[in-house]
Amino acid sequence: MSGAAQPPGGTARGIASGPSPMSTFGWVDEAELSRVVVLSPHLDDAVLSCGQLLTRWPGTTVVTVFCGFPAEILDPPNWWSQISGFGPGDDVVAARRKEDERALGRLGAIPRHLDGFPERDLQPDEPVATAEQVADALAGVVDELAPTLVLLPMGLANPEHVCVHDAALLVRERLADDGPSWVAYQDIAYHQIPGQLAWRVTKLFKSAVWPTPVAMPVAADAGPKRAAMAEYVSQVRALEADWVLWRRLDAPTPEQYWRLAPPPPGWEALIDLV
Repeated sequence: MSGAAQPPGGTARGIASGPSPMSTFGWVDEAELSRVVVLSPHLDDAVLSCGQLLTRWPGTTVVTVFCGFPAEILDPPNWWSQISGFGPGDDVVAARRKEDERALGRLGAIPRHLDGFPERDLQPDEPVATAEQVADALAGVVDELAPTLVLLPMGLANPEHVCVHDAALLVRERLADDGPSWVAYQDIAYHQIPGQLAWRVTKLFKSAVWPTPVAMPVAADAGPKRAAMAEYVSQVRALEADWVLWRRLDAPTPEQYWRLAPPPPGWEALIDLV
C-alpha cells in the first residue's frame, strides 16, 4: 500500500482530494483512556463484551441500565430465570447484582447500578422504557462521572441493547463537541446473528456517525475475563444452554470496538453512495 489515503471515488465524485492523516486512523489516544465509562444494558454485558478492556484498565466505571428492581417478583419465574437456576420467590435482581459486584471486583471495575429500569422480562406488564427516558438518566451519570471515553453497545438484536445504544447517541448529541469520545463495542454474541452487525453499521454510516474499527488497548490474557464471567453463576448457566457461551469466548479476538465520529472532512459524500 502506498500514497495518501483518499476516499473511494476521489475528486471525480466531488470529494475533496489531498492527504489524510492516515497515521491517526484506528488508534485511541492515551488521554482518552484516563476516565473510561462502559454502558452495560444488563448485568453481565460489560464483562462479556469488554472483559479484556476492563482487565487492562482497572478503575473503569460500569453503568448498568436495565437492572432495576421490578414492582413485584414474578411467580413462577420466567423462562430465562428458570434456566438460570432461580425458583419461586427468589429475588433475581438482588442475586444478579451481587454476581455483578463480584465479577467487576475481579477486574478492578466500579459498578454503578441504575434503579429506574427493570428488565422487561421481569415485569412484562409495565411500560417499556424509551430511549429518551434512559438518555435522561444517563446524561446525569455522564455529567457526574465526566468521562473522557464512553463505551456503548452497538445495540444488536436485543431491544434493551438497542435502547441503550439509542439513548447513548442522544446523550452524545446533547454534549456535541464538549463531551467525551464515544466508542461502540460489539454485543457478544448478538453480533453473530446474521445481518445484525451489518444493519447497525449501515444505519450509523447513513446517519453520519461513522463506525470505524479501533484498536483498543486490551489485555492479551483472557483468563481474568473468564474468571470474572464465572462469577455470573446464574447467567453462565443460561448463556451456556442458550448460546454455547464458553465456545464463543474461546473464539479468536472476540472483542471488537468501533469509534463513532463524523467522517473526515471532505468524505461526507460517501454517504450518498450507499
